[in-house]
Amino acid sequence: MPLVARSIAFNYDRAIDRATRLFWKKGYSNTSLRDLLKVMGIGEGSFYNTVKSKKHLYLECLKHYNDTVSRRRLAALLSTSSVKQGIRAFFKTVLDELDDPRTPRVCLLSGSLSSDVLAERELQRCVVSEMNAFSRLFIEHLESARQSGELPQDFDAEVAAQVLVTYLQGLFRVIRVLQSRAEVERQIAALLSGLGL
Repeated sequence: MPLVARSIAFNYDRAIDRATRLFWKKGYSNTSLRDLLKVMGIGEGSFYNTVKSKKHLYLECLKHYNDTVSRRRLAALLSTSSVKQGIRAFFKTVLDELDDPRTPRVCLLSGSLSSDVLAERELQRCVVSEMNAFSRLFIEHLESARQSGELPQDFDAEVAAQVLVTYLQGLFRVIRVLQSRAEVERQIAALLSGLGL
């Protein structure tokens, strides 16, 4: 008798979105299976039949985060032919999201650079891969601006991209204690000016 695929008895996309927001707010280790079942609105049997494990769910949530939040940020970066304006649009989008009361004041990917996540080999591979891809995108964008003449020929796209990514990771770590958006905007303006952007 042929096996018939079991149908999913709940809204999978909505459940993944809710789980993503929970991981985003509480972190990987601080999110219990009970928390996940409650927010996803499913039973334990459905959980294991569909998403298999907390680790696998976290991977799905990272993918969902990249397909939604990260995509909005990258769309802002690529929204203009000027790399300088694009980078400013990127940072504005990040700050707008951090100001949104419905959004945790952290980046899920940055929050994943933690010992509990990195201790899981499969999660570590995913997070490192995403961070490297993000850095490469900045490098390619800056390098194309150098080649087009928007940036000087001696501009070091790789170092500038690394500085931008490092600043972002630091920003996401300290944003909870930075009270003023204007304060962060001054930091970003000084950083970009110092990099020649």
